[in-house]
Formats: sequence, structure tokens, C-alpha cells
Amino acid sequence: MGVAGVLAVAAASAEIYRWTDSNGKAHFSDRPSVAYSSETVELRINTYEGVSYESAKAETESGNGVRNDVIMYSAAWCGVCKRARRYFQQNRIAFTEYDIDSNARARTAYRKLGAKGVPVILVGNRRMNGFSAEGFEKLYR
Repeated sequence: MGVAGVLAVAAASAEIYRWTDSNGKAHFSDRPSVAYSSETVELRINTYEGVSYESAKAETESGNGVRNDVIMYSAAWCGVCKRARRYFQQNRIAFTEYDIDSNARARTAYRKLGAKGVPVILVGNRRMNGFSAEGFEKLYR
């Protein structure tokens, strides 16, 4: 799990503190440092909490624009992404997934979309920010 994932999990249950040691190394913890001056870190978790729809006009990582091509831009730490992935697998919906944290090309394509969170799901030339089974069915069928 990357730093963002650890911080996202920790943020759900406590405050996060940051301090810099005498060697200039930054540290993060759920408790302030006893030895160094600590500051509280405000985190923004970039997971879409609701669902919105847009036209997918930007260039994407792959896909040929066929009506039911399904592409999902995701992150390993994203619970909504995991729910979407599970839904696709259970319903035997073919999809291509790109992790924006581990794939530089996917991150570039994601940025071209102007997205602000994950998951971003493309179905042909239509786009869903976030995920709900009912909302996805509107795009897919």
C-alpha cells in the first residue's frame, strides 16, 4: 500500500501529523512527535462519493470508442474502485483497468480527462465519475 493509501486509511480514524527530523527526513504518524515540532496534515481523499456523468471527449489510454468498451481509471487504495471491479467481475463485464498511481501513461490519460478523483469509468464516449451499479447500467445497456 502506498503512502496515499496508508494516509487515507489513517485519516478515517485519526488526525495525521507531520514532522521533519534533524536529517531533514519527513515523517507522518497518527501521533505528534515528542522530539520534534509537529503539524497537523489536512488530507483530501480523492474518491468520488457520488456519481456524475459527462461526455468522454479527451483522449484515453486505450479503447476504440465502441459503445460498450469499459475502461476504469482507479487506484489500489480506493474502496469504490474495488466495488466497481467486483461488480464488473460478478456480472462478467469485460473491462480494462488502469491504476493511476502505478502507471504513468494511465496517469497522463487520467489527467487529460480533467478528473478529480477515482474511479473514472468510461463506456464508449460516455463517462461516469464514481460508481453505482444502477448508474453504470444506464451507461452500459
